[in-house]
Amino acid sequence: MKARIKWVEGRTFVGQSGSGHNVVLGTAYGPDGSTPGPSPMELVLIGTGGCSAFDVVHILEKGRQPVEDCIVELSAERADQEPKVFTRIHMHFVVKGRGLAANKVERAVALSIEKYCSASAMLAKTATITHDFEVVDTSAASPA
Repeated sequence: MKARIKWVEGRTFVGQSGSGHNVVLGTAYGPDGSTPGPSPMELVLIGTGGCSAFDVVHILEKGRQPVEDCIVELSAERADQEPKVFTRIHMHFVVKGRGLAANKVERAVALSIEKYCSASAMLAKTATITHDFEVVDTSAASPA
């Protein structure tokens, strides 16, 4: 796997993945405190959520569960001193589908966090990672 980061100006950079995708990243600067994109640490957190969401959807699909949507809401705390590593991360999964089995969702989330997600495995070296989930049955939704 490869990546390339190019400094643009100020605290703005463009990252390019080995597969050719670009993302603007940066940190607050200037009098208005604007940011050109997510910070590198925000990207780490986003990547972790994406890694785990991918696993959960994949596991549920393999188990023939009728998954329609998967959202991961993450909250994190960082160390006060340099390096400001993540010290706590909480992942809340909202999984939607028609008649999803809650025990299958619970298992998929646990397998992702504890076995398959490479990003959370790395972050678990410095952070306590917790998770919970909710299942939303879309068959009970009323038509709009």
